[in-house]
Amino acid sequence: MLKKCPECDLQISDKAILCPHCGYPLKTPSKSRKTKPNANRRRRLPNGFGQISEIKDRNLRNPFRVMVTTGKQSNGRPICKLLKPEAYFKTYNDAYAALVEYNRNPYDLEDSMTVSQLYERWSEMYYNKLGNETSIRNVVSAWRYCSSIYDMRVIDVRARHIKGCMENGRAIINGKEKSASPGIKERIKSLFNLMLDYAVEYDIAERNYSRTFSLSEDVAIEIEKNRTEHIPFSDSEIIRLWDNMNKINYIDVLLIQCYSGWRPKELGLIELKNVNLENKTIIGGIKTPAGIDRTVPIHPKIFKLIEKRYAEAIELGSEYLLNCTDPKNKYDYAPLSYSRYKIRFRNIVNRLGLNPAHRPHDGRVHFVTIAKRFNVDEYAIKYIIGHAINDITEKIYTQRDSSWLHEEIEKIE
Repeated sequence: MLKKCPECDLQISDKAILCPHCGYPLKTPSKSRKTKPNANRRRRLPNGFGQISEIKDRNLRNPFRVMVTTGKQSNGRPICKLLKPEAYFKTYNDAYAALVEYNRNPYDLEDSMTVSQLYERWSEMYYNKLGNETSIRNVVSAWRYCSSIYDMRVIDVRARHIKGCMENGRAIINGKEKSASPGIKERIKSLFNLMLDYAVEYDIAERNYSRTFSLSEDVAIEIEKNRTEHIPFSDSEIIRLWDNMNKINYIDVLLIQCYSGWRPKELGLIELKNVNLENKTIIGGIKTPAGIDRTVPIHPKIFKLIEKRYAEAIELGSEYLLNCTDPKNKYDYAPLSYSRYKIRFRNIVNRLGLNPAHRPHDGRVHFVTIAKRFNVDEYAIKYIIGHAINDITEKIYTQRDSSWLHEEIEKIE
């Protein structure tokens, strides 16, 4: 609409801010209001980083969905997939943390993951958790016989493929091709049990077909036939060990094991700070929740042996109770490992003419055997060797102290 300018009386638009003829101001321009940035507004995620969406139209306990970018379409648009193993989170911050973790170390979300790729991913986690060189070698030896399915997709693996590795698998050992022994077949089965459990947990596979079958009866019988049982030392062998204490090195370590029940690997991991000579106790242990950091009373027969090793460790500057020293230079030492103990154990057995079937674990078996012979309380034995106690009354409601353990272990003569 038109109106007259109050100054020059000429026709002008009613929306004009000033008169185009005389310049007379008609309206005061309003100042644009600047909105303050929303402090709660989330920053935009970088391209290719992934997406976090809040699902609002459903009553979800975990409404924040995470999708990751796995590639691009021909038109340049990103290809997104749900994050695995978990894609939904309670808060945005939880979702963002999961997305950051994925981008820090991306892993394959595709259904095309091969068995070999699964083994690499699973074994990295499993070996770090295991921390046992012998057990790792057992897994590696079993894996060598599975080359026929290395390149198969994990989702295509069925029971027949795993059985094929067990029955027809071949591996080159010391330059010779070998088929799987009954013991190796058992390890292959165990390998796929654990590896495919992992695959199911992380949505790489829908089912663990390794757990749908058992070892054949023939294989189980052969394994049992070849299994070497642990055996305790005879009374005459124990006397022979005491009689040769100062003639053969590390007999004292074997006797410490026989009177306390430590696993071979646990012996070398006893830290000096956990040896209490005043209270005559040692704290140590690995492997199981019941075995970790358990308190073991020192039997009177081996107290002097431990006392001597304690003084030696202080002189060496070692943080461990038991150490292996160089005969030519005692200050050149290394903590006692399983492999070092095994070598010294075999030397003792051979030189004293003990039963050649003895193995490093037999000192632990001997302790349990003599403890039962001298009527040591069954629960005391379990506390000392680190076995789980399932009795609720004993486990939850009964309070035991070290004096009780001392009383029980001292029943052994």
